[in-house]
Amino acid sequence: MSSPTHVFSLVDIVDAEPHHMAAVQAIYSHYVLHDLCSFEEQVPTVAQMQARREEVTVRGLPYLVAMKNGQVVGYAYATAYRARSAYRHTVEDSIYVAQGMHGHGIGKALLQAVIRHCTANGFTQMVACVGNSANAGSQGLHAHLGFERVGVLRNVGFKLGQWVDTVLMQRALR
Repeated sequence: MSSPTHVFSLVDIVDAEPHHMAAVQAIYSHYVLHDLCSFEEQVPTVAQMQARREEVTVRGLPYLVAMKNGQVVGYAYATAYRARSAYRHTVEDSIYVAQGMHGHGIGKALLQAVIRHCTANGFTQMVACVGNSANAGSQGLHAHLGFERVGVLRNVGFKLGQWVDTVLMQRALR
């Protein structure tokens, strides 16, 4: 994705670069500290977020940011679904939108770009592991873009004093 993709004249979706990672970390830190969509409980450092970005991009997978008025307002990426070789055609997506920016099509634009990239690069399935079965926004976004709910892992995480489910959703890329 060398050139930006304009969506609704609202945001540009571009490849994440090292200078974006402080903003990415700031967005993610809210979810780690206050939300059940991420099962992470300690906020990773900017250096750790940069290392994660490098792990994704070295494999040729997308790590994207949504830019609005020069600011990072969301990010998304795809990773290998599992490490074993038989899973090599399947990827998992992750999407995070800055607080106060939900409902503006940012998540949709990011997920569409991740889907396009992964489809163009030969992947056949995309899985979403949605943290928290009450996360209607993420489930609705994924359903709108062709994912179907294929299962729920009940009470697999414990965060913020409560047991949390993971909703599994899946979409064919071809």
